[in-house]
Amino acid sequence: MGAPQFIFLLWGLGWTLGLSVMAFALGIFSGLAVALARTSEWRPLARLAAGYIAVFQGTPLLMQLFVVYYGLALAGLALEAWQAVAIGFALYASAFLGEIWRGSIEAVPRGQTDAARALGLHYFPLMKDVILPQALRISLPATVGFLVQLLKGTSLAAIVGFTELTRAGSIIANQIFEPLLVFGIVGGLYFAMCWPLSLFSGRLERRLAVSSR
Repeated sequence: MGAPQFIFLLWGLGWTLGLSVMAFALGIFSGLAVALARTSEWRPLARLAAGYIAVFQGTPLLMQLFVVYYGLALAGLALEAWQAVAIGFALYASAFLGEIWRGSIEAVPRGQTDAARALGLHYFPLMKDVILPQALRISLPATVGFLVQLLKGTSLAAIVGFTELTRAGSIIANQIFEPLLVFGIVGGLYFAMCWPLSLFSGRLERRLAVSSR
């Protein structure tokens, strides 16, 4: 494999990273909304959020990408492949991050909420100043771990024609007929992205476990 093919792989790697960052950033905001809805005391809203999470956690990511890409086109909203997969991954991320953060919010001791309400704090100051800062700290290892899952999941975007790292590897393997070499390099690039994040997640988990003793 020559320099042009390797540069093309790096180009696909850049799209993989860009898609992951975009989906994760969008998932942060929508996932926070899902987590707040899931922990809401208004039961219809909590049930709606629970149903949203169940749909995205209970169906294959590949099917979700198909539905977004082709479903929006049938509805008259024709998007480019990168736009469709960004929306699909953002929806997927929001469901998983919402559930991670729901668990973290509920892990904050109930006494914190009771004490804040006794001091006269209403819902938004209570969440912003008391609950969410603690929940964020609790959720960090699982959130970073999900980012690893999201990075690897971007390989499914190739099915709708989006050229990320895996699809770039497939194109090159079909050109030079050396699939073992090409996908060995692709696997090494995924490992180089995911392994440091996995180490960071494990370190965070150990640090939080020590500090909570």
